[in-house]
Amino acid sequence: MSHPAAESAAAQVEAALARIAATDGRVNAFTAVLADRARARAAAVDADARALPLRGLPFAVKNLFDLQGLATLAGSRIERDAAPAARDAVLVRRLEAAGAVCVGALNMDEYAYGFTTENSHHGPTRNPHDTARISGGSSGGSAAAVAAGQVPLTLGSDTNGSIRVPASLCGVFGLKPSFGRLPRTGSYPFVASLDHLGPFAHDVATLAAAYDALQGPDAEDPAQVPRPPEPTQPQLARGTEGLRIGVLGGWFQAMALPAAREAVARVAAALGATQTVLWPEVDRARTAAFIITNAEGAALHLADLRRRADDFDPLTRDRFLAGALLPAAWVQQSQRVRHWFARQVAAQFAEVDVLIAPATPCTAPAIGTEWLEIAGQKMPARASMGLLTQPVSAIGLPVATVPLWGCDAAAPHLPIGVQLIAAPWREDLCLRVAHALESAGVVKAPVAAA
Repeated sequence: MSHPAAESAAAQVEAALARIAATDGRVNAFTAVLADRARARAAAVDADARALPLRGLPFAVKNLFDLQGLATLAGSRIERDAAPAARDAVLVRRLEAAGAVCVGALNMDEYAYGFTTENSHHGPTRNPHDTARISGGSSGGSAAAVAAGQVPLTLGSDTNGSIRVPASLCGVFGLKPSFGRLPRTGSYPFVASLDHLGPFAHDVATLAAAYDALQGPDAEDPAQVPRPPEPTQPQLARGTEGLRIGVLGGWFQAMALPAAREAVARVAAALGATQTVLWPEVDRARTAAFIITNAEGAALHLADLRRRADDFDPLTRDRFLAGALLPAAWVQQSQRVRHWFARQVAAQFAEVDVLIAPATPCTAPAIGTEWLEIAGQKMPARASMGLLTQPVSAIGLPVATVPLWGCDAAAPHLPIGVQLIAAPWREDLCLRVAHALESAGVVKAPVAAA
């Protein structure tokens, strides 16, 4: 699905609405399609004579972003009783100020606690490239909508991997910015100390244009670092010039199945990256992220766990209940481990600019898969999709995820993603490398067959 800049906003929106109508019955990416709103906004954009960087571009958002007049569901049944949002989330407003047009809200794991978008209230979002398989999560609807060609741009959230996992499994580009880079005002929280928001797109130029439009201080989000916008689009053409690029080894190889290792090898070869970098105690960092997630997430939902336990997805409820029982000393120690790990990794960026790692251990499993075998161990499938993303988001580093194809000999039709990781605030480096790989034909995000 293409969206040439010369095409009117109205035409782009009608094409998106038609594609959604034709494909969402099998994909189930959307929880709400806002056709009237989108048409009215498109008419306003077409009447606006200003130069708008995202003129008429249709987009949709994970349903934890506030959309005026719509209850913010966050993938749950409980929030259906909430009052409609009084105004759009700040990132929605910023995209529309740049000329983009919101067409709806997207499916997700309940309260963003999951890696599969097998939502018990709204049904699973299916992988557009193979509808028997998961889309990943928790931003599964956001990745699937781009992969299905429904919209060229979406917004999602990433606490432990919820942008990078579905981007990998659905074969699209995703960006998790540095922690504190983009404001979270008007989004439903999950884990305040780990939540990130970011875009998905069908190409790197759109991803960078959206990220640039999303930047800027916001006094309403106390966790946001008030940095001025630092445009990335002008940097894309520089490619990998002067960059020192390494490959993350150790945990990031041991916990990857052959398809994931093949994807990393292809990217490393294309970039001429031969240096292997080892991060210390990655397993401890991942455990710390798990404990922080479990405890903070549970604390947010204690009142509903007491009053409306039966209205939760049973798997979400049980994890929240376990989190509510965690000793405070464990949470405190997890934060210490997290900060120690961040210091060790930060020191390594004196020697390297960008690091390569697999985004998921494998290509998309079948919907309903309960167990995977990784590194000779039987592991729970839902939790294990974040094995390679959690240690990175625990320390807030920026990551672009890029999709490769044909790496899985048993399922060559399925994509798998590679993480491009940089030091805090260096999203420009992630996007430069992603653009170089895309320009060389190493990575791409083709629309799934209808």
